[in-house]
Amino acid sequence: MILSALNNYYQRLMARQVDGVAPFGYSQEKISFVLLLSKKGELVDVWKILDTTGKRPEARLLCVPQPEKRTSGVKSNFLWDKTSYALGVSSTSKRASEEHLAFKLLHKEALSDVKDPSVVAFLKFLDAWNPADYEKYDRLTRFGDELMDSNVVFRVDGEFCYLHESSVAQKIITQRHREEEQDSKSLCLVTGEEDSIARLHPVVKGVNGAQSSGANIVSFNRENPAFSSYGKVQGDNAPVSINAAFGYTTALNHLLRKGSRQRLQLGNTSVVFWAESSSTANAEAAEGLFSGLLDPSATDDSEADKLRSALEVVAKGRPMRELDPELEDDTRVCVLGLAPNASRLSVRFWESGSLHSFVERLAQHYRDLELQPLPWKREPSVGWLLLQTIPPHERFDNNKNIKKNAHEKVKPNLTGEMIRAVLTGGRYPQSLLANLIMRMRADGDISPLRVALCKAVLVRDARIANKLKEKEIPMSLDIENVEPGYLLGRLFAVLENAQEKALGGSVNSTIRDRYYGSASATPAIVFPVLVRNAQHHLSRLRKDNRGAAKNLAKQINEIVDKLPSFPKSLRIEAQGRFAIGYYHQNKARYVGQESSIEEGVEL
Repeated sequence: MILSALNNYYQRLMARQVDGVAPFGYSQEKISFVLLLSKKGELVDVWKILDTTGKRPEARLLCVPQPEKRTSGVKSNFLWDKTSYALGVSSTSKRASEEHLAFKLLHKEALSDVKDPSVVAFLKFLDAWNPADYEKYDRLTRFGDELMDSNVVFRVDGEFCYLHESSVAQKIITQRHREEEQDSKSLCLVTGEEDSIARLHPVVKGVNGAQSSGANIVSFNRENPAFSSYGKVQGDNAPVSINAAFGYTTALNHLLRKGSRQRLQLGNTSVVFWAESSSTANAEAAEGLFSGLLDPSATDDSEADKLRSALEVVAKGRPMRELDPELEDDTRVCVLGLAPNASRLSVRFWESGSLHSFVERLAQHYRDLELQPLPWKREPSVGWLLLQTIPPHERFDNNKNIKKNAHEKVKPNLTGEMIRAVLTGGRYPQSLLANLIMRMRADGDISPLRVALCKAVLVRDARIANKLKEKEIPMSLDIENVEPGYLLGRLFAVLENAQEKALGGSVNSTIRDRYYGSASATPAIVFPVLVRNAQHHLSRLRKDNRGAAKNLAKQINEIVDKLPSFPKSLRIEAQGRFAIGYYHQNKARYVGQESSIEEGVEL
């Protein structure tokens, strides 16, 4: 399913002639230098070709013949390679002479019968080149270590294209692939057609944390028969045609390319998505909307307004073309999450469905998070929500900026389960609630986002379990709610308020700092002590502000009266309600909701 969808996407990219998508037999690779040869095969110049459009110069992406898959052996690429192969010089490889010999043998064998002047010049260069003479060429040594181990291509003076782009070279490259295709034929599991089967699939590059040389989704260990069956070898165990293997890997590499607007990084999971539509404009509009909903911009107000409009349109059951004529409700969207796993890639999740269904589920996700008043200006992204599960000191640096490696601290499995819950509308991972409770108890950071996540987990669980008899989790302070966890959270907030009003804000350690964890887990041990201490705080407060003391005492009594007793312990769900009640009660102090409780002089 995944490979088929990716292969189909590759066919559409080719049909649309999208820039940067390599045709069969080719690949987009980083090339840094061009070696210019004379017609006689002499090295006349060296050009550095870097891409300077970014913040710093980088190797330019060129479409070159597909690279060989190297593990531990020596295999040369065709008409391009790094300097250890092309020139026999390297600052890292200890077998540069062996690699250069392989480069020479490959091209002599493949090009010996070709009479094209450019190819002849290239072969003359290989015959005459001696790696020991490298230091004699100023045009090479002027680049110093920068040239070493970089990828190079060749060009013959007077020609308007690189050697591998010439018509002669392209015919040879095509012929080489046809020879490979004749090796073995079987039914391809991706296309359903009889075709030549790929023993080794091209590598996928761009997944954060994976090997820089690339990794595989489909691969079999040749040396270990435990991964094989019926005596089959490597790719024959899961037959995928050479064309399909090239198609799905090329599509993935295109989606994972640097600067791609169709990829997100969530924890250690690289997420890519694409839309299937007959119209390019429709597909791009769908991808733009999906990206914006999954990862809302933290700075663009107009984008945030547009996304809220989309959520409102879906909530009203209206077609999304009202928002944008290019948006079609039934456009199919595919989402794939990949994570590194040694030299292979793990599929964290795979979801596909209509654009409307995804937008509807994302809208539900934001509704489940909602608190009143809204504690955020723009909807929080999934990545930002996941960061709430790690301590603040691992999230921010001294300047309150997000640390670069903060996302790596999020538990890997949590990322996949969270994004799957958002995209499918299913339960949020239960470990999310436990993780948040544990974090709040440990660091005392009862932030709005953490509370919103607790609420979302509980609301969704109740809705999916169809617990209609249970009291719904409120978005703001609910004084009618008698759920023990919620009441105890409210009571804890009032007791903390009494302490603050009596002793001022300069207390070194508040009751929240000292007792939040134990109060939310084992109320029967902590609350009797806190209530007794509150009487001292109220007594002191009466001397300065009799009205405030009266209000607080009344609130404490009203909440305690609704509690049959202080429970010995609270389950994890009740501890989530405790956090929500605490947050609501505290928030109500600043929005005037408490005025409906008591007519006190001061609140």
